[in-house]
Amino acid sequence: MNVLIVVLDAASPPELGNGDVLVVAPALNSRLRHWLSDEDAARRNAEERAAACVDLLERAGVRAEGRVGDADPLQAIADALPTFAADEIVIVAQPERSSLLAARARNRFALPVLTAEEPLPHAA
Repeated sequence: MNVLIVVLDAASPPELGNGDVLVVAPALNSRLRHWLSDEDAARRNAEERAAACVDLLERAGVRAEGRVGDADPLQAIADALPTFAADEIVIVAQPERSSLLAARARNRFALPVLTAEEPLPHAA
């Protein structure tokens, strides 16, 4: 099972079974900083979120790779899918934020989209 995890904040990733995981951390930025092309801090924060998530997953015995994605989480997912054959997408964020993004992702992508709060059917 290949799982694409989109990590928006420091929430904990779900428990996963066997398979490969790609963690994408969007380089979230304010509109003003985006308009000014000031992305350094956003990319640094995204790198830290991705690394922390990958570290937690690897400690649990899950093979994971992390990368920074586009500032728009939906675009970050779209960019990752051509290079990672995901079977499902998991949104890791605070509940109100994750449910909104999950709903938008379900409308755009032909894959199951779950939030970290939802039990994963294949988790060991």
